[in-house]
Amino acid sequence: MATILRMPEVAANATSATLVSWSKKEGDSIAIGESIADIETEKAVIEFNVETAGVIARLLVSQGDEVSVGAPIAVIRGPKDTQEDVDRLLSTSAAHKAVITSADSQVSTISNRNPEPVAPSPVVLTQPAPVPVPAALSVCASVTSTRVFASPVARLLASQHAIDLGAVHGSGPNGRVVKHDVQLVIQGAAESPGHARQTLSRPPPTLVPHTNMRRTIARRLTESKSTVPHFYLSLDCRMDRLLALRAEINATQPQKVSINDCVLKATAIALRDVPEMNVAWTDAAVQKFHEVDISVAVSTEKGLMTPIIRDAASQSLLQIAAQAAQMAARARAGQLRSDEFLGGSFSVSNLGMYGIDEFAAIINPPQAGILAVGAIRQEPVVDPDGRIVVGQLMCCTLSVDHRCVDGAVAARWLAAFRQLIQNPVTLLL
Repeated sequence: MATILRMPEVAANATSATLVSWSKKEGDSIAIGESIADIETEKAVIEFNVETAGVIARLLVSQGDEVSVGAPIAVIRGPKDTQEDVDRLLSTSAAHKAVITSADSQVSTISNRNPEPVAPSPVVLTQPAPVPVPAALSVCASVTSTRVFASPVARLLASQHAIDLGAVHGSGPNGRVVKHDVQLVIQGAAESPGHARQTLSRPPPTLVPHTNMRRTIARRLTESKSTVPHFYLSLDCRMDRLLALRAEINATQPQKVSINDCVLKATAIALRDVPEMNVAWTDAAVQKFHEVDISVAVSTEKGLMTPIIRDAASQSLLQIAAQAAQMAARARAGQLRSDEFLGGSFSVSNLGMYGIDEFAAIINPPQAGILAVGAIRQEPVVDPDGRIVVGQLMCCTLSVDHRCVDGAVAARWLAAFRQLIQNPVTLLL
């Protein structure tokens, strides 16, 4: 038989949730345990897995709608159900009022009847005083009979502060008034009437739905920062000799070499020479890698990708340069295979090309470290003979998982990395 799906209480004490996106469309078949939609609360986005198999007969709310808990959102029909059965079910259960909350119904009932006057009661003294709102907002003590689409929280807040929802600009889907809109009115009224009018006249912000990649990035980085005990080591590398060597290579070779390519090569050699850094943490044991696979952070339109340079320690500088350029281009084009960005034993993130002098990156678990590379800057330095000269310096910050790498090991690795950068001929051996 046909079944109505209702908005679940996806979080404790939640009164409403947002339907982020439908995983199915009308006419699709769905099995028990299969996801029909992504539901978002203030704390998380979860999949709504159905407990009834059948065919999606009707989707009752749109993507982006805020729906009260328990409100109908879809209808699933069985193999013997007809469209007439679905229509009959909707009419008898009032399922077409999917986004109308119980608070809406109560307001409608009150506005449509004319109760006898009641003598004032001392209880009225305990009600909150109306917030002084500009005349343009038409604050009133009674509920208007015009239908206003608003979230349950927005209605409650407006009722507490005697604000007419009909005069509030809604920034939610299809002009729905949400909690933030009412808070703007309260805040503006408390400051000044002119400020309130100016605030309400501003266009609402644009909402960009989360992609699966962005959710994955957020989940992994939150997990890393909250569960991995990071510690950080920073030092400056003198870049004068490396810049001169790079200029010579690029003047004679068709394959151009970037500063980041040199950083990748130095990182790989340092991990080979200090293998205690080329590890990963697991609950059962510390994994020690026999090859150096470097994840390179690449910014794309959809989010951060980390294509991997496999066995980087055994590749020449020119080979690394060619592979890094190819992998970055494929990452930005969305053409990477899963085996080309999953895994890796260490990461490198370079923001020097954006003019960032120094930063600390978040570890990509289960890896034990990530190197953050800043821009090359000119500063006065002291030469070995005691002369003060203008030097080319680059700050590098190593983020380390203290569960599997101690401070002394990380310091030895960073020192080995700087030695390679400052003596760049070793990158060619």
